[in-house]
Order: sequence, then structure tokens, then C-alpha cells
Amino acid sequence: MAVVYIPTALRLFTDGTSEVILEGENVAEVITSLVSTYGDLKTHLFTNDGKLRSFVNIYLNEEDIRHLDGLNTKTSANDKILLVPSIAGGI
Repeated sequence: MAVVYIPTALRLFTDGTSEVILEGENVAEVITSLVSTYGDLKTHLFTNDGKLRSFVNIYLNEEDIRHLDGLNTKTSANDKILLVPSIAGGI
């Protein structure tokens, strides 16, 4: 089981929930379970062809999964997964 931490910007799509405990053998399975539970998140995390959006960063125990095995990164009990959507701004 892993705890997925939902950032404030995405809590609108999780009924205000800030963290969810989900099962999965890898990050992909955990995130699939997340969007299965909160369907409105899917379009904010994935493109129409099912790829993770480029502006969504996912950390497993504070390490960017891009530096591990991406969505195939194995998970284990008590892992922490943090979703971090990039936010651009400026003047």
C-alpha cells in the first residue's frame, strides 16, 4: 500500500481529499487506482492517448520517478507518492 498525497490544486477533483491509501505493485497501478476512484483526475494527469502529461511530476519517497523506472517503478508498503503538477505564471 502507498499513500498518495494530492496537491491543493488537484483536490477539487478528489472531493477535497488530501491523501489516499491505495494498493499497487508499481506507480502505474497506484495511479490507475487513483483515477479509477477519482475519475475527474484522469484528464488532469494523462493525455487522451494515456500518457502522463509532461507537466505532472510524480515523486516516490521524495525521488522523481523519472530518475527511477518511471511509472514502472516498484512500490512497497508505506511508500509515499506525491503528485506535483507544474504551474507556470508570470507577468
